[in-house]
Amino acid sequence: MDAFTAGLLQRIKATESDLSRARDEGDDFLVEVEQGELDDLRRLAAEHGVEVSAHSA
Repeated sequence: MDAFTAGLLQRIKATESDLSRARDEGDDFLVEVEQGELDDLRRLAAEHGVEVSAHSA
């Protein structure tokens, strides 16, 4: 796995964690921010052929 792929997958995992925490805390604004970031990261992964398993939605 190259550095780009590893870094992207790490960012996705961290963002999924942050999104989950925001949901648990009931922070609707932060949920929107984190979901937007996660959507962007997943789009970037798809554009570069990086397979991402969906853990949250």
